[in-house]
Amino acid sequence: MEDLVATIQQWIPVDVLVRLTVISIISFIGSLIAIPWILIRLPDDYFDVRVPRHWMKDHHPVLRIAGHIVKNVIGAVFLIVGFLMLFLPGQGLLTMLIGISFMDFPYKRKLEARIVGQPALLNIINAMRRKFDRLPLKLAPNSNENNSSAS
Repeated sequence: MEDLVATIQQWIPVDVLVRLTVISIISFIGSLIAIPWILIRLPDDYFDVRVPRHWMKDHHPVLRIAGHIVKNVIGAVFLIVGFLMLFLPGQGLLTMLIGISFMDFPYKRKLEARIVGQPALLNIINAMRRKFDRLPLKLAPNSNENNSSAS
């Protein structure tokens, strides 16, 4: 084990390893708080592709554009951190889902529905929502069919 540590220290300085460890711990604890907080506050039909979503529809165009830029940057951060959590401690898939939900790109709603439609993930999310007396998430009827045929 000491040889492994010595080899790693040759390539990465100790202070960088300490910072990465601290960031990992903070992101793990933050994900344990933020992810459930976000998921229980979503409307039950948020991932239903049949329900239109209009974010900041009635706001001034400049404010709407600025809001979309900020929202996409936050989404990208969540997506990157979620990807890192696939290898580090944390809720990687849920964090990536939140990141995708914040971002705007073509076919995003179908991708979200496909991810959330995975039975294991949907059960985890709905179990969180039940603990806080929230309705389970509703999905379009064909979103689960697409998932079963793609698997």
